[in-house]
Amino acid sequence: MDFLTILLVALGLSFDTFAVSLSFGVVQNKILFRQAVRVAIVLAVFQAGLLVLGYFLGSFVSDIIKAADHWVALALLSFLGIRMMIEGIKRKENAEARDYTKLKELLTVAVGTSIDAFAVGISFALLEMKIWLSGLIIGVVTFLASMTAIRIGKSAGTRLGQRVEIAGGLILIGIGVKIFLEHMLG
Repeated sequence: MDFLTILLVALGLSFDTFAVSLSFGVVQNKILFRQAVRVAIVLAVFQAGLLVLGYFLGSFVSDIIKAADHWVALALLSFLGIRMMIEGIKRKENAEARDYTKLKELLTVAVGTSIDAFAVGISFALLEMKIWLSGLIIGVVTFLASMTAIRIGKSAGTRLGQRVEIAGGLILIGIGVKIFLEHMLG
């Protein structure tokens, strides 16, 4: 696979991360640059890391992972999305929004949005791809997509008001459902 093809795969894998980062930016509209970088790094490391892990595990676990990956993504993203929505409903006027950049929530989202990268890693193993270059490209693209989305969300969040957590939760649940349907129908 050439550079352009790997770049297109990276863009495809980063769509879920972009959507999650957008909702983080909206909910945490006062997010600091260093917090945004932390979020983007964690998402990029998981995306690239699970790609590499999938590559090395290869076809050894492909049937097991393909049978359950969409369920895991749906459960993780729905859990966090429902939690965000509940927090948005419960939050009173002028109350602080929950910090979804904390490690527990961030890791949940990182795993949920990176399961597809694991499956791509397995297919890269079957194609005998250069995994380290692919992982680097996918990590960089994911980082840039996340930082861009957080900035866009941060700008929009100040205009959207206090109930943006509900929208963010719906986005996360939507991503989980999308991953689930893609695997069930594909």
